[in-house]
Amino acid sequence: MRLDPSRHDYVPSEAKADDLIVRILKEKDPSKWIKTLHESSHPQAQFLWAILRDAFHYIAVHLHAIAHNARDGDFALRWGFGWQQGPFELWQAAGWQQVAQWVKEDIDARRALSSAPLPDWVFDGREGVHRPEGSWSASKQVNLARSHLPVYARQQFRASLVGDDHLSPGAAGTTVHEDASVRLWHINADVLILSFKTKLHAMGPEVIAGIERAVSQAEKDYRALVIWQTDVVEGGAFSAGADLQAMLPVFMMGGVKAIEPVVANFQRAQMRVKYVSVPVVAAVGGLALGGGCELMMHASRRVALLESYAGLVEVGVGLLPAGGGLKEIALRAAQDAKGNDIFPFLKDRLTHAATAAVAKSAHEARRVGYLQADDVIVLHPHELLHVATTQALALADAAYRPPLPTLIPVTGRYGIATVRAQLVNMREGGFISAHDEHIATLIADVVCGGDMEPGSRVSEQWLLDEERAGFMSLLAHPKTQEWIMGMIQTGKPVRN
Repeated sequence: MRLDPSRHDYVPSEAKADDLIVRILKEKDPSKWIKTLHESSHPQAQFLWAILRDAFHYIAVHLHAIAHNARDGDFALRWGFGWQQGPFELWQAAGWQQVAQWVKEDIDARRALSSAPLPDWVFDGREGVHRPEGSWSASKQVNLARSHLPVYARQQFRASLVGDDHLSPGAAGTTVHEDASVRLWHINADVLILSFKTKLHAMGPEVIAGIERAVSQAEKDYRALVIWQTDVVEGGAFSAGADLQAMLPVFMMGGVKAIEPVVANFQRAQMRVKYVSVPVVAAVGGLALGGGCELMMHASRRVALLESYAGLVEVGVGLLPAGGGLKEIALRAAQDAKGNDIFPFLKDRLTHAATAAVAKSAHEARRVGYLQADDVIVLHPHELLHVATTQALALADAAYRPPLPTLIPVTGRYGIATVRAQLVNMREGGFISAHDEHIATLIADVVCGGDMEPGSRVSEQWLLDEERAGFMSLLAHPKTQEWIMGMIQTGKPVRN
């Protein structure tokens, strides 16, 4: 958007960044891309440099009046306006003295917005305003340490800053086991923590093996297990689901049949999470999609950030959820029905899965059924691990016992017929494709228990077998294979 002075309003901007500027901004090192912008004669580069220069100039001149210290100023921009780095951090990362000299030269040459000189402290030989012992206070002329109010005891890993030598969660605690895909570790001797190391914490065979290892280790040596991702404080995902790239070599070597053991292993890992003798708490933040959503559904309890986005999205690549997600939908609908007609409690959940819908917040995830009534929703990402650990220990202190396996009443052929009638209307109306209809029908077959009398009772394993059979039949379908390859190649769903 851009401001149109003639209309006194914002209008869509049709301008685009030059390819040169795009390449400059792809550089991750601030010292390199800011230097390139400063030295470039390209008008767009000079425009961006001027924005940075005037921002650096302003915060240095007014720091004494706008914040107790530079740390507070940076956090205000990060937390209040969505900046990934605060302006002082960016300046420090780019080379404090060099950038200060460039700003001074522009002030002296009257290219800056203001002729006010930079404060003397900017040029006192410092390398920045953030140091391990604290951040610079222009009003008190000292580095102020972080606050140690009791509320911060809930943040086992405080928000980091450039230059403050913070402890990275990925290297904290005591490591029990670590490989290329997972890390098992603990901060105290009571709770084992499982963290994924894969991109977007996607789950391939190695992560699945790591889940089983964590469950066995927790059952043997710990009072509880918490699944928590170390980059959640930076907006990272809980898990984006199955790692399609990791599955591709297995598929290429052994075909469709080679994938079934992987799916079966994942289902077994999910059931181990659900029925292990110690509580398992899923500390959820960011994306919890596909298998990631199924993993959290099988935990003893979920502690979710408000900004959590959960959904069974396998339909987007032409598959159905096969990690126990549909089984849990059927189970929870039956529990909520309390002996009454199950279908009204099943309908919305089935629709969510069949349309690959994603809950836009933890509260919506609770309404849809991915979170339970006794699950905990927290606002602050830095408190997520503390609350999850506290919940895990509370369950352990209350003599936690896993749920007893139970037979699940299903809607059977009545539920399937109801769904199919709706799908026919949607297909005839052009709202869904033939393959969409086929996938949704298979999903209905699973959550309704298959071709049986309404009210029939089935085991969880029966539903898992139905999930896996539907998944394998779709994986063998040429249209699904086309969709999967499109996702791998472009990162976007293929709809045709």
